[in-house]
Amino acid sequence: MITTKAKQGSRRVQRTINIVLILVVAALAARVSVVHKREYDWTAGNRNTLTSGSLRQLDQMQDEILFMVFDYPGSETRRDVEAYIARYQRAKPNTRLQFIDPGTDPVRTREYDIKRAGEVVVEYQGRHESLTQMSEPVISAVLQRLADAEQRYVLFLQGHGERSLDVLIGETQYDLSQLKEALTEKGLKVLPLNLVAAQKIPENASALVIATPTQSLLDSERDRIREYVEAGGNLLWLVDPDSPPSLEAVSALLGIEWLDGTVILASYAKVGSGSPVEFFATRYPANNVIPTFSSITSYPLARALRYGANRAAANGGWTYSPIVETGADAWLETGRLDGEVSFDPDEGDQPGPLTIGLAMTRNIPADDARPARVQRVAVFGDGDFLSDLMLPRYGNRQFATTLIQWLSSRDAQIDIEIPRAPDIALDLPPWTLWVFGIGFTVLLPLLLLGIGIGRWLIRRRR
Repeated sequence: MITTKAKQGSRRVQRTINIVLILVVAALAARVSVVHKREYDWTAGNRNTLTSGSLRQLDQMQDEILFMVFDYPGSETRRDVEAYIARYQRAKPNTRLQFIDPGTDPVRTREYDIKRAGEVVVEYQGRHESLTQMSEPVISAVLQRLADAEQRYVLFLQGHGERSLDVLIGETQYDLSQLKEALTEKGLKVLPLNLVAAQKIPENASALVIATPTQSLLDSERDRIREYVEAGGNLLWLVDPDSPPSLEAVSALLGIEWLDGTVILASYAKVGSGSPVEFFATRYPANNVIPTFSSITSYPLARALRYGANRAAANGGWTYSPIVETGADAWLETGRLDGEVSFDPDEGDQPGPLTIGLAMTRNIPADDARPARVQRVAVFGDGDFLSDLMLPRYGNRQFATTLIQWLSSRDAQIDIEIPRAPDIALDLPPWTLWVFGIGFTVLLPLLLLGIGIGRWLIRRRR
């Protein structure tokens, strides 16, 4: 009897010890889960984690970012908004989320021009903008626009058959409407410039773009462009192989020479190009414009140019930095492109490497109107790579926005690109659509009918 009581007492003690140990382990586990938090994003493209582009953008914004959600209490969307903004708060602690009831605060609702419940306004340094949707590319684009307090105007020369900025009746796929949309999304003001009407290039222009004019410019227009470059204006100059000769004075001022002919890529099939006249850039010389850019870009019907032999040429104080160059397997074809083409030095063909894109900088001293600054110029022997046809292909869009932001002196915004999730669209070959169509409209109904008839026969036999 004594032995049995001793055993029962020992069991009670053991149970007590076990309970205490379980409670201690549970408390320790709860403590560890609070102190050491781990999150894993297994979605395609890591869409639930901020990309490196967004993180770089947040690092550049030192002041508080305020997200104001104008919504009524008890709204079902509040929890989703809190979860979405939490990723920004983890990356930038002084990111604040505020919910505002439109019914109890009509003054601020009117002040921010709120049109519907659930609208989100982002505010930074007194500037604000409404969100069209809650997605990382949209939010990052808004943050880029709010981070740059200065209005930057990119002017596109018009009136000489240049590529159009707008979608017009009878539009062609070689215009620049998509480029205009991409630059506007980045916060740049894109405007056309007619020098005959304007008489001069505005001093507040961040950059001037001359996109392959097909007609000669007036002497007065050439003089204004030359004066603009002489005074330190930033310039993007695109010239196609068939562009008429013009702006020779600007070429001389920049210390460059446009070469007649079309770049031919001998190994075009190996790199996936469908034509020898379409050059694919897969590697880029070391430069300050796109130092980390690694995507493929495409340049159909490109032209080459020649510049000073020394990188820091004394000609006008320019420093030259090639951006896009061919390899030794390319050449400049000066003859006709119909039929077979081959390298023939006796006909004036020039061997590679060839320069297609070139960046230039020089220091401009201060004057009465403006402080000292660095002038930036980029010249390309191709205008198609910015066109509506080519911009969505490969890395052309990111390359174009990076290049023009560099020209506009927006160094803080360069190389901030938010990739879209890779699985938001389902691309199927045409034959699969026929399979799905026949399957759902014919085969599936026949299958269901067969199952029904089969079950009816089985029950009838019973």
